[in-house]
Amino acid sequence: MSRLNLTRYRIEKAREILKDAEDAIERGRFMLSVNRSYYVMLTAARALLALEEKDSSKHSGVISLFNQWIVKPGNFPREISRFLAKGKGLREDADYGDFVKITEEDAQIQLERAKRFYEEAKKRLDERIKMEEKREA
Repeated sequence: MSRLNLTRYRIEKAREILKDAEDAIERGRFMLSVNRSYYVMLTAARALLALEEKDSSKHSGVISLFNQWIVKPGNFPREISRFLAKGKGLREDADYGDFVKITEEDAQIQLERAKRFYEEAKKRLDERIKMEEKREA
Protein backbone atom coordinates (compact mmCIF):
# COMPACT_ATOMS: atom_id res chain seq x y z
CA MET A 1 0.00 0.00 0.00
CA SER A 2 1.38 3.40 -0.93
CA ARG A 3 1.94 6.18 1.59
CA LEU A 4 -0.73 8.28 -0.13
CA ASN A 5 -3.31 5.49 -0.02
CA LEU A 6 -2.60 4.85 3.66
CA THR A 7 -2.84 8.57 4.38
CA ARG A 8 -6.17 8.87 2.58
CA TYR A 9 -7.52 5.78 4.33
CA ARG A 10 -6.57 7.07 7.77
CA ILE A 11 -8.00 10.57 7.30
CA GLU A 12 -11.25 9.07 6.01
CA LYS A 13 -11.32 6.77 9.02
CA ALA A 14 -10.82 9.81 11.29
CA ARG A 15 -13.82 11.48 9.60
CA GLU A 16 -15.97 8.42 10.30
CA ILE A 17 -14.87 8.33 13.94
CA LEU A 18 -15.76 12.03 14.20
CA LYS A 19 -19.31 11.17 13.15
CA ASP A 20 -19.39 8.56 15.93
CA ALA A 21 -18.26 11.15 18.49
CA GLU A 22 -21.01 13.54 17.38
CA ASP A 23 -23.64 10.79 17.49
CA ALA A 24 -22.54 9.77 20.99
CA ILE A 25 -23.04 13.31 22.32
CA GLU A 26 -26.48 13.49 20.75
CA ARG A 27 -27.39 10.25 22.58
CA GLY A 28 -26.02 11.54 25.88
CA ARG A 29 -23.11 9.07 25.84
CA PHE A 30 -20.46 11.54 27.00
CA MET A 31 -17.75 9.06 27.99
CA LEU A 32 -18.08 7.35 24.61
CA SER A 33 -17.89 10.71 22.83
CA VAL A 34 -14.68 11.59 24.70
CA ASN A 35 -13.23 8.25 23.63
CA ARG A 36 -14.20 8.70 19.99
CA SER A 37 -12.98 12.32 19.93
CA TYR A 38 -9.54 11.21 21.08
CA TYR A 39 -9.41 8.54 18.38
CA VAL A 40 -10.26 11.16 15.75
CA MET A 41 -7.10 13.02 16.72
CA LEU A 42 -4.94 9.91 17.05
CA THR A 43 -6.03 8.62 13.64
CA ALA A 44 -5.54 12.01 11.99
CA ALA A 45 -2.06 12.21 13.53
CA ARG A 46 -1.29 8.76 12.13
CA ALA A 47 -2.50 9.91 8.71
CA LEU A 48 0.04 12.73 8.78
CA LEU A 49 2.74 10.36 10.01
CA ALA A 50 2.02 7.96 7.14
CA LEU A 51 3.43 10.54 4.73
CA GLU A 52 6.67 10.44 6.73
CA GLU A 53 6.55 6.63 6.83
CA LYS A 54 6.45 6.76 10.63
CA ASP A 55 4.11 4.93 13.01
CA SER A 56 3.97 3.30 16.41
CA SER A 57 1.82 0.60 17.96
CA LYS A 58 1.64 2.64 21.18
CA HIS A 59 -0.38 5.79 21.62
CA SER A 60 2.48 7.51 23.44
CA GLY A 61 4.74 6.56 20.54
CA VAL A 62 2.36 8.11 17.99
CA ILE A 63 2.20 11.31 20.04
CA SER A 64 5.99 11.44 20.34
CA LEU A 65 6.52 10.81 16.61
CA PHE A 66 3.82 13.35 15.74
CA ASN A 67 5.55 16.00 17.83
CA GLN A 68 8.98 15.12 16.44
CA TRP A 69 8.14 14.74 12.74
CA ILE A 70 5.10 16.97 12.24
CA VAL A 71 4.88 19.65 14.94
CA LYS A 72 8.54 20.44 15.57
CA PRO A 73 9.34 21.12 11.88
CA GLY A 74 6.39 23.55 11.80
CA ASN A 75 3.94 21.42 9.81
CA PHE A 76 1.13 21.61 12.38
CA PRO A 77 0.14 24.35 14.85
CA ARG A 78 1.60 23.66 18.29
CA GLU A 79 -1.52 24.96 20.05
CA ILE A 80 -3.79 22.48 18.25
CA SER A 81 -1.25 19.65 18.56
CA ARG A 82 -1.56 19.85 22.35
CA PHE A 83 -5.19 18.69 22.07
CA LEU A 84 -3.91 15.19 21.29
CA ALA A 85 -2.07 14.62 24.59
CA LYS A 86 -4.85 16.33 26.57
CA GLY A 87 -7.39 14.15 24.81
CA LYS A 88 -5.40 11.04 25.64
CA GLY A 89 -5.52 11.90 29.35
CA LEU A 90 -9.25 12.59 29.34
CA ARG A 91 -9.96 9.43 27.35
CA GLU A 92 -7.94 7.34 29.80
CA ASP A 93 -9.83 8.89 32.72
CA ALA A 94 -13.17 8.20 31.01
CA ASP A 95 -12.27 4.65 29.98
CA TYR A 96 -10.34 3.44 33.01
CA GLY A 97 -11.00 5.76 35.94
CA ASP A 98 -13.24 4.81 38.81
CA PHE A 99 -16.02 7.23 39.71
CA VAL A 100 -15.10 9.54 36.83
CA LYS A 101 -17.95 11.76 35.69
CA ILE A 102 -17.68 13.12 32.17
CA THR A 103 -20.09 15.99 31.69
CA GLU A 104 -21.74 17.14 28.51
CA GLU A 105 -19.48 20.20 28.65
CA ASP A 106 -16.37 17.98 28.89
CA ALA A 107 -17.55 15.99 25.88
CA GLN A 108 -18.40 19.14 23.88
CA ILE A 109 -14.96 20.65 24.54
CA GLN A 110 -13.26 17.42 23.53
CA LEU A 111 -15.40 17.18 20.39
CA GLU A 112 -14.59 20.77 19.37
CA ARG A 113 -10.89 20.05 19.85
CA ALA A 114 -11.19 16.90 17.78
CA LYS A 115 -12.92 18.84 14.99
CA ARG A 116 -10.21 21.51 14.97
CA PHE A 117 -7.47 18.87 15.00
CA TYR A 118 -9.13 16.92 12.18
CA GLU A 119 -9.74 20.03 10.05
CA GLU A 120 -6.14 21.17 10.45
CA ALA A 121 -4.82 17.70 9.65
CA LYS A 122 -7.08 17.42 6.60
CA LYS A 123 -5.95 20.81 5.31
CA ARG A 124 -2.27 19.89 5.76
CA LEU A 125 -2.80 16.48 4.17
CA ASP A 126 -4.60 17.91 1.15
CA GLU A 127 -1.67 20.27 0.58
CA ARG A 128 0.93 17.53 0.99
CA ILE A 129 -0.95 15.04 -1.18
CA LYS A 130 -1.15 17.58 -4.03
CA MET A 131 2.59 18.14 -3.78
CA GLU A 132 3.30 14.41 -3.66
CA GLU A 133 1.06 13.70 -6.64
CA LYS A 134 2.77 16.42 -8.69
CA ARG A 135 6.14 14.92 -7.80
CA GLU A 136 5.01 11.44 -8.84
CA ALA A 137 3.47 12.64 -12.14
